[in-house]
Amino acid sequence: MGLRLFLAVVLALAISACGGPRVPAPESRAVTGPAPVFGDHKPHDWTAIRPWDYQVHGIDISKWQGEIDWHQVRASGISFVFIKATEGGDHADERFAENWAAARRAGVPRGACHYYYFCRTAQEQARWFAANVPPERGALPPVLDAEWTPESRTCRLRPDPATVRSEMAIYLAEVGRHYRKRPVVYTTVDFYRDNELWKLTGYQFWLRSVANHPSIVYPGQDWAFWQYTGTGMIPGIRGRADINAFGGSPAEWRQWLAANAY
Repeated sequence: MGLRLFLAVVLALAISACGGPRVPAPESRAVTGPAPVFGDHKPHDWTAIRPWDYQVHGIDISKWQGEIDWHQVRASGISFVFIKATEGGDHADERFAENWAAARRAGVPRGACHYYYFCRTAQEQARWFAANVPPERGALPPVLDAEWTPESRTCRLRPDPATVRSEMAIYLAEVGRHYRKRPVVYTTVDFYRDNELWKLTGYQFWLRSVANHPSIVYPGQDWAFWQYTGTGMIPGIRGRADINAFGGSPAEWRQWLAANAY
């Protein structure tokens, strides 16, 4: 299915956010099916495996998306959402509680994200996240958003790779114990490469790759979620939104939910 047909099925116009089996990235996980019912303000001309070769899609959001019509989001075919909850050791997203409750009412599976700052200890940040995100039954695993923060007004620290991985491992273990579920690791290609995150094992990855398939950008790395655009159009959301694909079929998505929703 080509780009024109993908755009033709957009239903409506809609700022970029934030245990169980690991889902392999290879082409064997790509599936053939109908194009999603949402589009992109700046669509990429995909030459390899395309995002809409996957049938299960979701979004990640923060306060910057403003007020969301969650029933429209659900009706568009969105299957999950990751909602930004906290940053560092002292900042909480102003709309987290509202989005957390509204997504649940609309029946959209949701998980919470923490944006990591290397100016605070892993333990401080784990406690801050736990203080703001309730351990609700049926929620998706918590997410650690690990990327560089060059535009931060308060923290631009860039530790060495071994320190980065050590701090991440401490945070992931603390949060995993609290929620009794292994967190998911979200990252970007530069952060992944700079810090050799392929050495961080035992966790599912959510990878940002807006110009090529993760199997090309992160060779050899297993992944569960692929963030393929930050300029998506989703019915029920004004402006732009991140869109993500789950790396398996609808049946595998149901299996993943059964294994990972706590």
